[in-house]
Amino acid sequence: MNDAGTHRAPLDSPLDATLGSSLGTAISAPITASMHGSIGFGSVILAAAGVVLLTLSAHLQVPLWPVPMTMQTYVVLVIAMAYGRRLGMATMLAYLFAGAAGLPVFAGTPEKGLGVAYMAGPTGGYLVGFAVATWLVAKLAERGWDRRFVPCLAAMTAGHLLILGCGVAWLAVLIGGQRAIAVGFTPFVVATVLKTLLAAATLPAAWHAVSRLKR
Repeated sequence: MNDAGTHRAPLDSPLDATLGSSLGTAISAPITASMHGSIGFGSVILAAAGVVLLTLSAHLQVPLWPVPMTMQTYVVLVIAMAYGRRLGMATMLAYLFAGAAGLPVFAGTPEKGLGVAYMAGPTGGYLVGFAVATWLVAKLAERGWDRRFVPCLAAMTAGHLLILGCGVAWLAVLIGGQRAIAVGFTPFVVATVLKTLLAAATLPAAWHAVSRLKR
């Protein structure tokens, strides 16, 4: 007997079929599925909560060597896994649109600028990476990669590498490749490893808690 946590849906496109052969043949509902259904009031509440969490995580810093760490990429990837592709991407796009409209939702705003001008600056590549990583990590969650630590670790690692890769690629356009790696990748290695491990533990722990509550 299936519930919201173990529901499986048929593959709905050739891309799903292709990914299904390599990532698992069934689509798994995200952990929040019972809260939002398809498109309704629950989805709006979750999306709004996600935007608030993304904003707070961009502005709160944790002291760490060699640079302070924000928890934003952790929040990006956990929301992606918990919400699934549809709601996860809707939440991320709402966050990016809020920033483009001039709201101070990004790290360093309003001190470092606002709106589209900020997004075209040095951090623009990371913002693009947020959206790309959200799609991929949510897709992997729909293949059940959010249930156990090792697959979840692989998904979170891939997500963080995509974010850093997009960020460094855009920085390289602005300041050159070597300098981009020096300022946009190397200082964040320690923080990224820690956030990857924490993110990889979060979803399996959440699923474990849900299963215990249902006993």
